[in-house]
Amino acid sequence: MEWRLLAGVPGEDVRAVLALARRATYRRGEVVFHHHDPADAVHLIAKGRFDIRITTPHGDVVALAIRGPGETFGELALVTGTERSATVTALEPGETLVLRGSELRRLAREQASVDEALVRMLAEHVALLSERLVEAYTVDAETRVARRVLELARVYGGSPPIVIPLIQEELAALAGASRATVNRVLREAEGRGLVQVSRGKTVLLDPEGLARLARVRG
Repeated sequence: MEWRLLAGVPGEDVRAVLALARRATYRRGEVVFHHHDPADAVHLIAKGRFDIRITTPHGDVVALAIRGPGETFGELALVTGTERSATVTALEPGETLVLRGSELRRLAREQASVDEALVRMLAEHVALLSERLVEAYTVDAETRVARRVLELARVYGGSPPIVIPLIQEELAALAGASRATVNRVLREAEGRGLVQVSRGKTVLLDPEGLARLARVRG
């Protein structure tokens, strides 16, 4: 397994990082940690997919991302060391390698390649949040729905047809849209032969066609 966090890090340094990790497994629907829990570790995903979301002070649920094998979550613990900024839940049976933030920070001080990888990862995290903020003000809900479906297709991987086993409420939370909007966009895309919609899942048939709908460059 290769993780984006450790991309470009020499093999010896990767082995040093993984030697500090403990393995953790999760059942479908199990919460890994809650928003505001103490932040003490970063998780490297080895198996399964995990939902990352927050609940606003007004009770609205905002889904930030879904991450799968080769990705990480809990990375802000590396710099804040205070409390979790989101709730993470296993969408399916999953497994992670858990690295204590203090141990990884110590290793980063000792290994320049690890430190560079952490800086790169956090820069990507900030860039993504900035992109989503701009998108929320400048892109219509229909386009956001199409973009989230494309992103999820990459998370679930493979060649078309790509099955995305999420209900429309979950897609709505990711897109910052209503369920009605998600249903309408998917039904219109289905009419064009881009996706197939069924109970509890969306199947992406034509990524290029949906990318045109989402105004995404290849």
